[in-house]
Amino acid sequence: MEHEFDYKKAEEAIRRKQRAVRIFTYCCLIMWAGVVLFPFYWMVLTSLKSYGAYNGERIPSFWVWPPVFQNYKDAFTLVPLAGYLLNTVIFTAVTTAIMVAVITLAAYAFARLKFPGKNLLFTLLLSLMMIPGELVVITNFATITELGLRNTFTGLILPSVTSVFYIYLLKENFEQVPEELYRAAKVDGTSDFKYLWKVMIPICRPTFVTIVILKIIECWNSYVWPRLITDDPAYFLVSNGIQEIRENGFGRENIPAMMAAVVVISLPLILLFLAFRKQIMEGVSRGGIKG
Repeated sequence: MEHEFDYKKAEEAIRRKQRAVRIFTYCCLIMWAGVVLFPFYWMVLTSLKSYGAYNGERIPSFWVWPPVFQNYKDAFTLVPLAGYLLNTVIFTAVTTAIMVAVITLAAYAFARLKFPGKNLLFTLLLSLMMIPGELVVITNFATITELGLRNTFTGLILPSVTSVFYIYLLKENFEQVPEELYRAAKVDGTSDFKYLWKVMIPICRPTFVTIVILKIIECWNSYVWPRLITDDPAYFLVSNGIQEIRENGFGRENIPAMMAAVVVISLPLILLFLAFRKQIMEGVSRGGIKG
């Protein structure tokens, strides 16, 4: 009985220790979440304050009542925010669609097809990831300028229609599909394109979802290239359009209206990530495990 009592006591002590560790971990995560989310809260809070109330604050207020939605109305009526959003949607949709087609064909070729110099070519392709992005921007700018594509959607889109990293990620995912499926499909007379469309893409759907979402986020947040290649406001995206709004729209002092515009721009990406966060995690983990 004594040994049984000691065993139960030790088991209870272990459970208490595990509970304490779990509580401490959750407390740390909640604190870190607060640190990360506070800028978003402050952005939304500021957007709901009137211009006069914001400038009249001696001590920053962490709550506002009643909220003022005039800033959101001004974001669409006083400045061309809707036009910037439309340009960004077009740029993001077309760029993502073309890139997915390009990287899918490239990854499939490196994963399944056999041709001379495949390994060498793939090594050279991976070596492009070592080139600083600034050098690529300069080269792309010179090329697009010589082609006369500045201030066009074509000039905005062309440099972003492929990605070495996404090709590598998709190739590793394709190689996890058993080789026997490919051989059986070829015996049945299935073409490579049909095998890719009917077998590989459905199996690797989580990775495709991840790539599409990450590319959408990348295009939506793109700043340097659109700022460099466009100086016509008719082709501004939200990333560089927000700078134009700050300089020639609301002005530098109207911070609440600026925050309202930033909230409108940020909301689509936040909702997209919240809706597909599980698919993003699953796709990344599948791409990093080779079986």
